[in-house]
Order: sequence, then structure tokens, then C-alpha cells
Amino acid sequence: GILLFGPPGTGKTMLAKAVATDAGANFINISMSSITSKWFGEGEKYVKAVFSLASKIAPSVIFVDEVDSMLGRRENPGEHEAMRKMKNEFMVNWDGLRTKDTERVLVLAATNRPYDLDEAVIRRLPRRLMVNLPDAPNRAKILKVILAKEDLSSDVDLSAIASMTDGYSGSDLKNLCVTAAHRPIKEILEKEKKELAAALAEGRPAPALRGSDDIRSLNMEDFKHAHQQ
Repeated sequence: GILLFGPPGTGKTMLAKAVATDAGANFINISMSSITSKWFGEGEKYVKAVFSLASKIAPSVIFVDEVDSMLGRRENPGEHEAMRKMKNEFMVNWDGLRTKDTERVLVLAATNRPYDLDEAVIRRLPRRLMVNLPDAPNRAKILKVILAKEDLSSDVDLSAIASMTDGYSGSDLKNLCVTAAHRPIKEILEKEKKELAAALAEGRPAPALRGSDDIRSLNMEDFKHAHQQ
């Protein structure tokens, strides 16, 4: 087993998918909501079915996102009996994989809170990799990928944007770019609103609506404005 841990938004899920793709393995993504049920005993059946499927379509990767919510510490006194049984079933099936040398199934888990995991889970994940927040050069690379298809003004400096976004995750950078991209659209909408109001006041026909070609390029001011939001 492999554990990916680190701050939220750093791309742990994307990294897990990339690992499966690079290895030519089938990817099975499970979460708390996908294997729990209101019917008593159904959770254990779902867990068993997941491992059975993974074994049949091997090589495969079982990815457990937010593993702390599903396989957290078992000494919690308020935990429901059905949840404890589901965890035990998961451990039993996991151990079943480890006893078969020919089984080509990898359990890959991701969490933002590694210290909330059960000790038994930690022991089964000997390989632990921290996926940290990107530094300035890597933030610039992420921005380049996000903005690859966008129309950028000549004054846009990705290195400068990377420098002013210290502590941002990849997800935060994407949200920043989306917020910046909304600004030119808002300007177009405001302009159309004023032109329509003026036309109605003067008794003229309503002006034609603008298309995507009329939206200006993103400039540095858009990113600075988005950063201040």
C-alpha cells in the first residue's frame, strides 16, 4: 500500500490516476459514500465486492480518497457497530491481497489528516509520500498549464503571479484563474446593460449582443484583482 498525504488541493487524486495510467492498471476509486449503506451489513458486502473486482481485473489500483473518514481510529466510542464491521472487512480483504504474491492489486490512499488514521491502516501503508504545496517555479508551471488555451495580454507575467501566490495549492491557482477570467466577461455584460438602457431611453432598437470574440484578453490587472478577492 501507498499513502499520499498533504494539504488539500495539491493533486493527490490526479497523481493516483496518473500512477494507474502509467502502470497500465485499472483504476477503482472508492470513498466513504460509495461503500456505505443504510442497510445493516451492506457495507461489508460492498467492500468484499470491490476487492473481488480488483482481483478479477488485475492489474488494478484501489484508490481510497479521504481515507481518514473511512478508516479512522477505531477507538472512537461513538462509532457505529456497522462502521467498525466495515473497517474490519476492509482490513481482512486487504490482508488477503498481501498473502498472495501473484496478486497484482495496489491499495493507494490519500488524506489531508494522516494522524487521524488507525494504526492498523498505517502499518499496511509502508510507503508514505507527502504531496506538499508547490513552490514558486512549480506554481508558474501549473499556471502555464491552466492558461495554455487562454488569450493572454502581453503584460501577463506568470512568474510574477507565481510570486504573489505563496501558499497556494494547484486548486487555489485554478480558482484564481477562473476569477480573473470572469472580469472581462463582467465588463462586457455591464457595457451591454448600459447600451441597452441608453437605446431604450432614446427609443432605438436594442443593440446586438456581443460574442466571445468581443471579450478582451486577460491582463495582469485581472489577476491582481482576483488575488485581492
